[in-house]
Amino acid sequence: MEDYSDIRPYLPEELPQIYEELLADEKFRNMIAVVYKDLPFEAVAATLRSCKTNTEMQVKLVYPVLTQLLATQSQGLTSDFSSIPNDGTCYTFVSNHRDIVLDSAFLDYALLQNKMDTAEIAIGDNLLIYPWIKKLVRVAKAFIVQRALTMRQMLMASAKMSRYMHYVINEKKQNIWIAQREGRAKDSDDRTQESVLKMMAMGGEGDVIQRLKDLNIVPLSISYEYDPCDFLKAKEFQLKRDVEGWKKSPADDLQNMQTGIFGYKGHIHYQSAPCINAWLDTIDPATPKADIFRMVAEKIDQGIHANYSLYPANYIAADLLQGSDQRCGHYSAEEKSAFEAYVDKKVAMVELENADKDFLRERILTMYANPTFNQEKTL
Repeated sequence: MEDYSDIRPYLPEELPQIYEELLADEKFRNMIAVVYKDLPFEAVAATLRSCKTNTEMQVKLVYPVLTQLLATQSQGLTSDFSSIPNDGTCYTFVSNHRDIVLDSAFLDYALLQNKMDTAEIAIGDNLLIYPWIKKLVRVAKAFIVQRALTMRQMLMASAKMSRYMHYVINEKKQNIWIAQREGRAKDSDDRTQESVLKMMAMGGEGDVIQRLKDLNIVPLSISYEYDPCDFLKAKEFQLKRDVEGWKKSPADDLQNMQTGIFGYKGHIHYQSAPCINAWLDTIDPATPKADIFRMVAEKIDQGIHANYSLYPANYIAADLLQGSDQRCGHYSAEEKSAFEAYVDKKVAMVELENADKDFLRERILTMYANPTFNQEKTL
């Protein structure tokens, strides 16, 4: 076995030592006090120490937190994985990306509800702001995507990660989750980056089509009725427009993580499309590689767009942007009025000295409208 120890989740035999390191970390203890505020620290520590595997830790400590979060900050999570057989086959779920933390966390929650195993999660090292976060995500079955590298280092790291993903599916027999692109689509115009697919095809054996087939790719649609970070994303758009070279700081990432976790999300739905392997078999092996990656990206996008759960907000936003009422059959006058008030409230939350309210409003409406536009085009 290749040495993946710098990127892979911790092995069960490594967990006891990591638990002790986490429990001794003051910032981790502070997080425990916030998340498990009704439990004594020693009770949480005892539960953590009792977990022999990564999945057991997820079930005992993460699942209850997500259950509580869904009860207080949403209208519930529904999911449908009926497009894929639950027969022990392991899948690589490629999804749109809305929330830094919860997209993958809710996937694991939904998989457990459907009596499927949780997934190993691809997470960028730019988000691992503190040592305890890096340790905790690796306890929770995350593997690390290395970002701040030279071009040559990036190539080597991508090849290694690809080999690891093939190893996870074919040897470890675990599911995988990876976002369709690096970072979130701030405007919700979800498009699969071909570079992600090229990375995935670096590992494995055979031609490009066979290497992609080996990963059992399943397009996954994630739909939130409301995005708690919508106003923060709109703020980013204005900063990028007005400040040359502006980039998010670690503090910005932390604010996005906290807002996403603890903000109200309304209804949430996870919908899988069929595995694309049968479709991959229809591609002529003589097709140029560049065309294959373009075709696969489009196929994944179609699977994601077709399977969005659209809510009144999505239809209202689309109509408001187009100055029409062509989708009015999907919402009531009361729902339209309530959504417009919601958008006004979110624009007012943007903390900028020169807040461009018209621009910010247009950006928020676009975030909610794009899933509608993309689904209409696909269907």
